[in-house]
Formats: sequence, C-alpha cells, structure tokens
Amino acid sequence: MTMNYLSTRNKDLRMTAPQAIAQGLSPDGGLLTPAVLPRLPASAVETMREMSYQQRVVYIMNSFLEGFAASELTAYAAEAYGGGKFTHEDVAPVRKLDENTHCLELWHGPTCAFKDMALQILPHLLTASLEKNDEKKTVCILVATSGDTGKAALEGFRNVDKTKILVFYPKDGVSEIQELQMVTQEGGNVGVCSVVGNFDDAQTGVKKLFADEELAAELAERGYFLSSANSINWGRVLPQIVYYASAYCDLLKTGAISKGQQINVCVPTGNFGNILAAYYAKCMGIPINRLICASNANNVLTDFIHTGTYDRNRTFYNTISPSMDILISSNLERMLFELSGRDDRLVREYMAQLAEYGSYRVDSSIRTKLKKEFIAGCCDDTQTQGMIAKMWNEQSYLIDPHTAVAFHVLEEYRQESGDDTATVVVSTASPFKFCSSVLTALGVEQQWTGTDILDQLSTHTGVAVPAPLARLKKRRRRFSGVVEKSGMKGCVLDLLK
Repeated sequence: MTMNYLSTRNKDLRMTAPQAIAQGLSPDGGLLTPAVLPRLPASAVETMREMSYQQRVVYIMNSFLEGFAASELTAYAAEAYGGGKFTHEDVAPVRKLDENTHCLELWHGPTCAFKDMALQILPHLLTASLEKNDEKKTVCILVATSGDTGKAALEGFRNVDKTKILVFYPKDGVSEIQELQMVTQEGGNVGVCSVVGNFDDAQTGVKKLFADEELAAELAERGYFLSSANSINWGRVLPQIVYYASAYCDLLKTGAISKGQQINVCVPTGNFGNILAAYYAKCMGIPINRLICASNANNVLTDFIHTGTYDRNRTFYNTISPSMDILISSNLERMLFELSGRDDRLVREYMAQLAEYGSYRVDSSIRTKLKKEFIAGCCDDTQTQGMIAKMWNEQSYLIDPHTAVAFHVLEEYRQESGDDTATVVVSTASPFKFCSSVLTALGVEQQWTGTDILDQLSTHTGVAVPAPLARLKKRRRRFSGVVEKSGMKGCVLDLLK
C-alpha cells in the first residue's frame, strides 16, 4: 500500500511523504497525517529490544516514509543521534526511580530539551525531501516557540544548505537561559525575534503567514517558500513516536516489565505533539494503557479531556513551566481527526468554531473515546515547586518545572485511582534551563545573575552543568528584535531580502 498523507480538514488532498515534510502545513490549514497508521509486527518489541536507538529510529520510521530508502534513514539517524551530539550513549535513557516509576530523559541532546529528539533528524528529512521533490527554491523555516523548539530548530538547521530559519518567541515568556540560547545562536542562515504577547500570539501569527497568499507570491519571486519545524509538521511528530517504543524496549531489556505488560505514560503537555506521539505508538502496537496528560495552570487540555469542551477564552498565566504556557494546542487537531473516525468535515467545523468563538464542544462519541484513552490533571506553580523539592529531597533527583508538573499529576492520579501500573514519566528539559525556578523551589532566595546562576545551581546540588549550557557564558547576543504580532511579516521579508 502506498503511504500518502492527507489533511485533517480534507481527506481528498493527498501528498507523498517528501511533499508532506517539505510543505509542513496543509494549504487548507489542516495538519498532514498518514493515510494509514501502520501496525508493528507482533515480534517488533522483541526485534527492537537489543537494537541501538539509531536502529530503532529506522525500524519505526521506515514504514511511514515511502520514497526514503532504509540506507538513507540509517545515515540520517547516525548523523542525528551519533557523533557525540547526545551526551548519553542511550540517547533517550530510562531512569528507574522505584519499582513502578521510571523517567524517560529526553534532554541529553545539544540544546538540553526533548525537542532535540526530532529536530536533529528533521533537517535531514527536509533537505532530502526537497531533493526528491526536485524543489529549486530555498525553504524558509518559520517557527513559533514557547521556549525549547526555537533553540532546537535553530541548532538543527544551522548552516544547512538551501534553508533559512526564523524563530519567533514570546517576549518575557521564556526563561532567561532559553532566551540566551536563542539570541546567541550562531549560523549564517538564522534569525530570531521576540513577539509582544504570549506563545499563542506567536503561533497564530506564524499560521497567518502560512496562509498569506500575497506573501507566498512575493517570496516565490525571491526564490523562497515557507515550511515549518513546529510539531504541525509531520516530520516533527514522527521521530517522537520512536522514543516511546524505545522506552518500552528498554524497560523490557532491564527486566522492569515482562513481555506484553502494559505501561502508563505521563507527559507534561502544551501543544499536544508529545503526548500525541505516545498515542500513535500505542496505535501501532506498543503496549501503552493510560496516557496521562499533565498541564500547568493553563489547564485548557485538562478541562477538555474532562468535559469535551475546548475553551481558550480564559486567563492566560505566565508560569514557571513556560513551554506549556499554551491555550491553543495545535496537535489536538490530529487527535480529533483520529477519534472522530477521520471525519474531516467535523474537524473543519470544530476548527472554524475555535477560530471564530475560541471554543468548541465535541460530540458524545469523541468524549467517550477521550476518557477511555486519556487521564488529565493540572497543577499551579506552588505545587510544581513542591514537587521539585520533593524529588530532590526524597530521591536526590533534580528535575525541571515541566517534569515536576508531570510527577505531581501522576502522584494525584495514583492517590485517587489506586492504579499502580508501571509508569514512564517524560522528562522534557534539563533543570539547568530553569535555574531560578529550581533554586527557588530548593529554598535558595539569593540568586546569582546572568549565566553565573548555572554554576550556583551546580554548586548547590553537586549536579554538573550540561556542557551546551555551560558554553553560553562565552556567547555574544546576536539578536535583539522585538515586534508586535502585526510586524512578523516584515521580519520574514527582511530575512529573505
């Protein structure tokens, strides 16, 4: 069977894998999704059990990427996850905390956040796709970031031929270390600009740029076209499926679980791409039972899973887990597509209601499926800080605020349900990306300034500063632009003169 990709808003629109990856977002505003979700063979977990992470990447991704040879994918995986780019030999190691609790550490890459897991391989997929599509124009990658995607995309696409990349982040909406990582980015093809407002403003602004036909025509004249490195691009979601399969294989390999035993997965969630990848892994046959969706005070997803009503018309909170400060979770559209039986008409209707009214309510059938697949919970900053302190004091395990949200929600779920299923908590970032919040949680009020705070957290805990962050001390700021949302188009045109 040919593996095509279709739009969540129009099943008649079909693309090849190279076309879908190069396009990023469907022309109708929908998200490109595999026409069929392949099932893994019954022997898949046993087959992958002794594989390296790079080999697992090829095994999982191969069936989604018709038009890419296995030898190509092998080369991309070796380049993306080898060569010392990841500081742990397992790439995405699973750390055991107790008999039923394990932490999947996704922050051992070059920017110390889980976005590296996809954004180290996406440039290879994209540049190969451009060649396969016989594309003569240069691609400009537009990125809206709530903190981690921006740096990971900048690093992944730095000086990649036939690409430019422009990252927009919310002014005052990311941590100081996250901002430093972006504004000091090296590379001749990169641009960074902050946007007045929050992440949703930046994300909405980028989506409008993709829909701007006048801009597209002008860029085409200059020899450019737009694509995305956000998780609206299937090339971002696909590599994330791998680490859920890999985590299961590692648990089996160490004897933490037995063959066929189901596990729960708890994911700190903002734009819904990370937990969506876990859902896809489950659909493919990885034995996952409960998907636990953990939110901070911006609990729009918690309310949606509990009630079936998605309503972004609420107070927006700037929290200490800023990468989750999101009220419009773009990847939820792919989930609605699956849970509605791939009803593109219904998805179009929900998305139109969201755009016009800021809310929609799904039908009873989808509500039932949501509650069957997902558990949802949330916590505020005080509870997040409490969990950081608890994990350090009781487990000597240092975690960042996003991971703390997940541990808090898991703890509450277990207390309420009595469910002692072996659970993988997804750890999405190094605690050193959020030094101030982590130090405050540990009771340190007098804090050092600038990048010295990295050393303060290390001195206080005895945990070494990750090398990529330690190098920030020697970097100069290259970017200082600030625009209103209405000025984002001008930034694109300036970059692509």
